[in-house]
Amino acid sequence: MKRKHILAIVIVITFFMKGFINGEKLTLSDAIVKGLKNNFGIRISKENLKIAKNNNTWGIAGRYPTITLGGRFLNSWKNIPSTKNPDTRSKYRSSSIMPNLNLNWKLFSGFSISIMKKKFELLNSITEGNSAVIVENTVQGIILSYYRVLLENEKVKVLKKLKKLSKDRMNYVKIKKELGAISTYEALQSKIAFLNDSTRLAAQEIKFRNAKRKLSLVLGDGAEKIYEPVDPFKIEMSDYLLSDLRKKMFSNNKTLKNQYINLQILKKDVSLRRSSLFPSLSLDVGINGIRSGVKYPEMTEIISDSYDYYANVSIGWTLFNGGKVRTAIKNAKISEKIGDIKTEEMKFVLNNTLITLFETYNLRKELYKLAEESLKSASLNLRVSFDKYRSGSINSFNYRDIQHIYLNAALAKLQALFNIIETNSELIRITGGLINQK
Repeated sequence: MKRKHILAIVIVITFFMKGFINGEKLTLSDAIVKGLKNNFGIRISKENLKIAKNNNTWGIAGRYPTITLGGRFLNSWKNIPSTKNPDTRSKYRSSSIMPNLNLNWKLFSGFSISIMKKKFELLNSITEGNSAVIVENTVQGIILSYYRVLLENEKVKVLKKLKKLSKDRMNYVKIKKELGAISTYEALQSKIAFLNDSTRLAAQEIKFRNAKRKLSLVLGDGAEKIYEPVDPFKIEMSDYLLSDLRKKMFSNNKTLKNQYINLQILKKDVSLRRSSLFPSLSLDVGINGIRSGVKYPEMTEIISDSYDYYANVSIGWTLFNGGKVRTAIKNAKISEKIGDIKTEEMKFVLNNTLITLFETYNLRKELYKLAEESLKSASLNLRVSFDKYRSGSINSFNYRDIQHIYLNAALAKLQALFNIIETNSELIRITGGLINQK
């Protein structure tokens, strides 16, 4: 009864999976294009880049004058005793309109304006650098998700082959059982092996489906959209030189380049603090006007107009403020020194990471070669063992063990290849070439 339940579950799962196995054909290059277009982090980084570009102007830095237009409109009504008759009161109204136009222009502020403009340029560059890091991470995630689907698909193929062998074995045993050549126990074991292989295949097809779903999520299309990768599951293995990789990393690594830009920003902060030691010069130009009117009872309104204009130059120089400027300069220098230390630390960590990846990559290439040779031997052993099993030289249990050896060798080779792809993508990313590689 339990075996019948297992077989029913396998049939249901297999039928369910067939509705989802086939999807839209997708190459790796198309997947990268689609993922870069839909990725939420990249879309956010593009908006942040717009903000950085908007701020990178001379106007925001303070080069241009500030012009303001304003005015006031005043009205008042008064009720006072009449000069002719104290028992009566007279009312009169006064009103004024006072427009003004002012221009304020900071002519000099210790070179702070030009320093701020250069700082904005650096902030724009570091925003672009952050976007590049997000793009790199996205591309790497797409590559690994894409090859993960191919890996799970190759495992499905291996398990299908194993299931077919188990089915052939079960049918062969069934015929021999009917002829009375083998025992019921051995026939039962062959059927159990077939059911186990069928269950394992169904479970692997679920992993294959989940890998497709994850790829869809990485591409930003949602889990209901299914893609069918069409690129082959392989990679051209390169013979890297550690010295070349280190040179590329120190010149092209996106995170390190961002840190170099951050160091320049810290240097600009020091210069900006020093600008407070210089005097500031400002120009203040404007014009004020006034139009006023007074209306007494039984009299025509009296209106008067006047205006004045001015042009003032002011200079300011902070001679002493309790050492605040000097302290700010010292703190900015300390921050710059901290930035230098962080840069050295980053270079140290990156170098160690590169060495580890380089050694891991070469080791995984060797492991792949061993896995490849192991699979060749296991495949040959499987073919020979099948003939021996048919001839009666080995029993069904020996043949089943050889099937397991083949399965483990095939899966080991597939995993070894995926490990190389993973390490290779990380090597390319850390040396700053992943975006160019797409």
